[in-house]
Amino acid sequence: MSGFETREAQKPGRTTSAYDWDFLVQDDRVHRSIYADPEIFAAEMTHIFGKTWVYIAHESEVAKPNDFVTRKLGLRPVIVVRDSDGRLRVLYNRCTHRGTTLCRQERGSARNFQCPYHGWNFGNNGKLRGVPWPDGYTQDIRDERFNLAQVPRVQSYRGFIFATLNMDAPDLLNWLGPITRPIDEWLDRNPGGKIVVCEANRFKYKGNWKLAYDNSSDGYHVIYSHRSLIETENRMTAEPNKGMAYYKNSPDSLAMYVQYMGNGHHFKDKRPNLQPRQGGLWALESLHPGMEYYESEFRSRYGERADSLLDLAGSEPVNINIFPNLSLLGNHIQVFEPVSVNETNAVWYGTRIEDVNGDIGDALEGINALRMRTQEGFPNFGEVDDLANFEQIQRGLDCLEDEWIYMNRGYGLPDRIKHNADGTISGPATDEVFMREYIKEWKRLMSGPAHLTIQREP
Repeated sequence: MSGFETREAQKPGRTTSAYDWDFLVQDDRVHRSIYADPEIFAAEMTHIFGKTWVYIAHESEVAKPNDFVTRKLGLRPVIVVRDSDGRLRVLYNRCTHRGTTLCRQERGSARNFQCPYHGWNFGNNGKLRGVPWPDGYTQDIRDERFNLAQVPRVQSYRGFIFATLNMDAPDLLNWLGPITRPIDEWLDRNPGGKIVVCEANRFKYKGNWKLAYDNSSDGYHVIYSHRSLIETENRMTAEPNKGMAYYKNSPDSLAMYVQYMGNGHHFKDKRPNLQPRQGGLWALESLHPGMEYYESEFRSRYGERADSLLDLAGSEPVNINIFPNLSLLGNHIQVFEPVSVNETNAVWYGTRIEDVNGDIGDALEGINALRMRTQEGFPNFGEVDDLANFEQIQRGLDCLEDEWIYMNRGYGLPDRIKHNADGTISGPATDEVFMREYIKEWKRLMSGPAHLTIQREP
């Protein structure tokens, strides 16, 4: 097909046929090497971060023609751009001449990108526009092979932009499947069903990226790993019911649950712990700087409306996890960025709302200020607990002879796991069923062939 180039997964570091995947991934345990083997990590960059849909950016970050942000697709540096015609593209951030990084800014607006090394100039649709002193070339620089490589499939769902190099991957909506329901619910509580992505809190940990995804619906660790956070959230309250205090006693006896949604996606729903009333979400919000002032002002100025307005600032108690690298939780968007087999970036983007329907008025500024301050809980005081755990797990993986990591909580217990009519699987909030299920999808992708394609504008 004109404009497309296909590449199969090749050595070194990308063949997977040498591995016994059924041995490495068993029903209730996985081998340490899937977190610690550099060759498996290298293969993941093809078989996971090339072969399936990967979250890459939010449409609000490239809202206008010529807007761009620089990101990564696995380890591939890319430019996510809305070109001059308004089309979303994911360009390889690599000059086709000598391979240097083309755009070295995190974000901006540009109709074209000029290589800092030799001055080759590309339009934001990827086409080469010109080179210095072109009479020094015998080749026709208008040949499409000199245009920027780009990811051939870019689709978005409700503002979330995904990309894949796999032309055989299912349509994005089909791949998301049932996880669209909690995504829709997370968005639809906001005016117009929209959010705008703000700047991020950026963390780095010395551990494998899958440790974060393993943890993203884990309710078993909360009361132990986050004990100090829960105590801090509740130390000045008459009733210790703020934040995640509902994990303190018997979490499996509560109505909250974890649900595996297929294709590696999963969901932990803690909303059943909310009081079913206006203001119920805000009532769960833990103390953070400025909270008392804004709440007092809202109640004084808006009376009965205050509870519903404050709910817009509260952190939604859900963990919505889209394989392999995206989590929606509270008011935040968390993205996992693999760096190496034992290094990962965990990036938490804040979100704000807009007065889409014109019914929020002058309360908007206060709501968005409070949404930003919810970062004082997670990620600022909670994520550090998790990152410490991930680093200590990675350290434990150096015990070569102790080979297995278990994900067996709830495994084999009768009537504990529910198989739902829509094909999803659910269990108690502390169960590890979502780990056992998502790793099957990981194994399927890793053990099958990878036919990856790039595109160049003709």
